[in-house]
Amino acid sequence: METASEQIPQKHICLGLLAHVDAGKTTLSEGLLYTGGTIRKIGRVDKQDAYLDMFAYERERGITIFSKQAVLTCGDVKITLLDTPGHVDFSAETERVLQVLDYAILIISGSDGVQGHTHTLWKLLGRYGIPVFIFVNKMDQPGVDRDFIMEQLRKQLGDGCVDFSGQGSEEFFEEIAVCGEGLLEEFLESGQIAKEQISNGIRERKIFPCFFGSALKPFGVEELLEGISGWACERDYPAAFGARVFKITRDGQGMRLTHMKITGGSLKARETLSGAGARLGGQEETWQEKANQIRLYSGEKFETVGEACAGMVCAVTGLTHTWPGQGLGIEKEVPSPALSPAICHSILLPKGCDPSLMLPKLRQLEEEDPQLHIGWDEKNREIKARIMGQVQTQILANLIKERFGVDVAFGAGSIVYKETIANTVEGVGHFEPLRHYAEVHLLLEPG
Repeated sequence: METASEQIPQKHICLGLLAHVDAGKTTLSEGLLYTGGTIRKIGRVDKQDAYLDMFAYERERGITIFSKQAVLTCGDVKITLLDTPGHVDFSAETERVLQVLDYAILIISGSDGVQGHTHTLWKLLGRYGIPVFIFVNKMDQPGVDRDFIMEQLRKQLGDGCVDFSGQGSEEFFEEIAVCGEGLLEEFLESGQIAKEQISNGIRERKIFPCFFGSALKPFGVEELLEGISGWACERDYPAAFGARVFKITRDGQGMRLTHMKITGGSLKARETLSGAGARLGGQEETWQEKANQIRLYSGEKFETVGEACAGMVCAVTGLTHTWPGQGLGIEKEVPSPALSPAICHSILLPKGCDPSLMLPKLRQLEEEDPQLHIGWDEKNREIKARIMGQVQTQILANLIKERFGVDVAFGAGSIVYKETIANTVEGVGHFEPLRHYAEVHLLLEPG
């Protein structure tokens, strides 16, 4: 544990990493941290020594499960890098991180192109209005065609995708010009477009800069980092205090940490915070608590600071009433998440384990992942949880064993229905292939 004394650079950017699983996101984070001087050696997923894969089951599986942060510097820009899970089972964790991002890097696999979960991430980035830099990874693999990929990006993600490798050329300005009326007017008048105009276009999500390379080699990573530091703009923050809570965790000693981004003014250690609202679907409540300690994390290490200024991402101890999505100060609560679990599982406890004692412990996990919706089924005398998929059940079982020393299993899942029919209805289908005929009547009744 160290005390921060370094001077804050001119710009402070909160940058997220998002990708379809196996697109090379963790490898790119290693390359960025190495280029930014945070680490001296690039770790590898297959060697289980990646800087931000801090949990044993992340290293074993080679996937990111929990969002983590690291800090790096490029010129006069200080970047808080937030790494997010790529596996669809942990996409709710990814969505929570989106609440605090200034910009995002969307990683596309050059060999696979735009994949299914890429579209989901793209829609989420649009929902939260986050400017996006695109990095096409694995360009060193045979058969990867740069022009084909650019065509696919424009077709599936939008015409705002622009190859930034040819910055300053006439072709570059022509591609930028078609992204907005103001940009086109400036290009027609002068044959160029000012850097400030391009930066504004990126911030307004009219332009999506595309960079190419291989995070494993690495090449193209330095150009990406320089592009972000050069084109990204720092937000203008109000003087009044505001903060957005996006994550709850516990450290190695079990201390509760509230991860937040300061979105206005500043937060001082020992300062009293207050809040109001419904917590985890409970009753409305008002509270006041002190922010005992302010930590700035980079990987597993952290430094304590006396004050966190607007734009910084920090973890605060001493708060027990916070939850992901909560707004403090001038911030309001964010709308309900777009992604939600589709399967409800019963949590099967071992013989002799009292559900009444286990339920409050599982509520701790619900604080960290509100989408679990931990509940008690009185009819079947079971604890219920909502799950995104099979991989999440395995990780959750590991987490419960590690945290509470209890081996649990999961019962057969049932679909979480959001709506259903109100009355009996009959559906009829006719099938007439060559020389065959069939008519099917399907009777549906309220369950």
